Amino acid sequence: MRRAVDLLRLMRPHQWTKNLFVLTGLVFGHAWGDPILRRAVLTAAAAFCLVSSATYVVNDVADRERDRRHPAKRLRPVARGAVAVGGALALAAVLAVAGMFLGALASRDVLLLLLLYAALSVAYSFGLRRIVLLDVFVIASGFMLRILAGTEAVGIPPSRWLLLCGLMLTLFLGFAKRRSEADWIRRGGGGDETGGGRYTVELLDGLLVICAAGVILTYSLYTMSPDTIRTHGTANLIYTVPLIVYGTFRYFFLLLDRSGGSDPARDLLRDPHLLLTGASWLLLTLLLIR
Repeated sequence: MRRAVDLLRLMRPHQWTKNLFVLTGLVFGHAWGDPILRRAVLTAAAAFCLVSSATYVVNDVADRERDRRHPAKRLRPVARGAVAVGGALALAAVLAVAGMFLGALASRDVLLLLLLYAALSVAYSFGLRRIVLLDVFVIASGFMLRILAGTEAVGIPPSRWLLLCGLMLTLFLGFAKRRSEADWIRRGGGGDETGGGRYTVELLDGLLVICAAGVILTYSLYTMSPDTIRTHGTANLIYTVPLIVYGTFRYFFLLLDRSGGSDPARDLLRDPHLLLTGASWLLLTLLLIR
């Protein structure tokens, strides 16, 4: 039983919330009423859950020595020796094959996007994360591949404004993670050549302001776009903008005042303000575009 728990922790199921990006097209493309598209998008989301877990396992294996020197990451199953390297890699292989199989069931394009996502993730773990700025853009590209898998790969035309908003949001979350790491290092936590150790807090604060403004601006323009109004039959999506603004500011508060940002998925699940804001945004959006 304990081994099963360790294997599940190794898969990081709380990170599966990131794969909600795959559902973007289903919600905003009015495709939830089409059973074929709905099945394809949900299958693609499940495929990304499995493949992303496989990449997390590979990352934990690659980082096991470094994680042992970190006060929180040293508790990861591979770092503390609860799961052997061979067993972890076997789990990663099973997850990757299962995910690719589901991706192929969704569509050939979803499978290709999954392969690209896996290749980028492995390249990130073994080198790209050491390149300042490019590392965060690689993280953001993973989210963009999720959005594309749930839109164009299954035949749902995506909104260009929404794609741009997704890019700014994922860059914001990526730089927030680096800012959290850089702040921890500045406070004496130690560091190395990867992650936040190659950034300054001042640089990251500036980048975060730019990305946060980009998120709010692009989402606002999306709600006012003639194409959006025509697609959804309403101009009232603009009333969801205050929730996006509040959620962005709240995350800033957690990052700067509460030392958050190291794990966006965990921050979202633990902070009642973000949970309530996200639920309110989703409910209001669904009511307006139904």
